Amino acid sequence: MMSMRLSWLAVPVLNTLYQFFIKHGAAQLDGAAGADWLWQALASHWILAAIAAEIACFFIWMNVLAELDLSRAFPLSGISYVLIIATGWFVFGEPIVGLQVVGSGLILTGVWLIASAAGEASRQDGWDTKHNSLRVDTGKDR
Repeated sequence: MMSMRLSWLAVPVLNTLYQFFIKHGAAQLDGAAGADWLWQALASHWILAAIAAEIACFFIWMNVLAELDLSRAFPLSGISYVLIIATGWFVFGEPIVGLQVVGSGLILTGVWLIASAAGEASRQDGWDTKHNSLRVDTGKDR
């Protein structure tokens, strides 16, 4: 279970790294268009690092989805928003305003509530499945 928790954490961290690399790569592009722009992007070590981070994230996410219900796994992606705001402030010196702090708190609370509710629902489904399997259905409407 510990390796699964590390996988959960790797997804928002890799999403944040992807954005960090893309931000640096975009700053290197000189405003070319079309094929020139594409070649500049592919020559950027920042863009290549972003592509590598996204590919790694894809495979980790596939493993997470194989192990968890979608309703429990997907809220984790919301943590990326908070990490990106923090990275923007810490690395790029971007200002953070009070609404972003409040929004980040709401996102983290929402992720926790959704994940908790999904866990509660799966525990109840287990009971309902066992409970309903004991009923005898005659196939007639009542």
